[in-house]
Amino acid sequence: MTDPGADRPDPRSPDLHQRPAPEETRGIALFCHGGSVASIEPPRERALSVVRMRGVEQAVHRSTAHRGIATALLRYRVAGWNGEAADAFHDVRWAVDRLRTQHGTDVPIVLVGHSMGGRAALRAGGEPSVTAVCALAPWTPPGEPVMHLAGQTVAILHGLGDRWVPPRLSAEFAVRARRASARVARFTIPGGHGMVRRSARWHRFVTDVVLAGTGLEPMPEAIATALRRPSPEGLAVPL
Repeated sequence: MTDPGADRPDPRSPDLHQRPAPEETRGIALFCHGGSVASIEPPRERALSVVRMRGVEQAVHRSTAHRGIATALLRYRVAGWNGEAADAFHDVRWAVDRLRTQHGTDVPIVLVGHSMGGRAALRAGGEPSVTAVCALAPWTPPGEPVMHLAGQTVAILHGLGDRWVPPRLSAEFAVRARRASARVARFTIPGGHGMVRRSARWHRFVTDVVLAGTGLEPMPEAIATALRRPSPEGLAVPL
């Protein structure tokens, strides 16, 4: 089998579409869309994974910009994870570094990722200035690293009917991350991978994590309680 990370062409630069806060920037939410297992083609503008994450980003910006939250939607160089190359992860690191340069190292950053973007966000959860990770139906294969998340706040939401990324993957990841001393809460919701069914609940969940992760609001009681509850009770909470 050909290594999907081999013989790749010179990558283009990632793209970071930013929506500023109208006044002082008090926190940043970085949105990371999904992708595919292997592809060296750039993400398509109208790919469902990009369109859906743009919708989440816009919803969060509408409800938090007046509080000082700036949002940024990352478009990767290539659409695939590509094995050990982990292209999306490196693009998220690039985006975090760029946001730190633009806004200063004291501005908290919350990573929000869906599917492959959830994997990339979780992998980058230990980066400087990152104060929380919100992972939506994350693709977390067995053996995905967790030790770097020690002390980090991680909130996961996964659809029970997800046929693309089985919910058991994020459940197994959450258990291992807790064992590595991460502060993890995991919730389940009816529906599939696309976050279309009950979309308002997905948007509200992300908004709550962003406001709490940036320190602008206390963590909602449901999430705070799940963070305190032992495994497995705190890792399979119906939303």
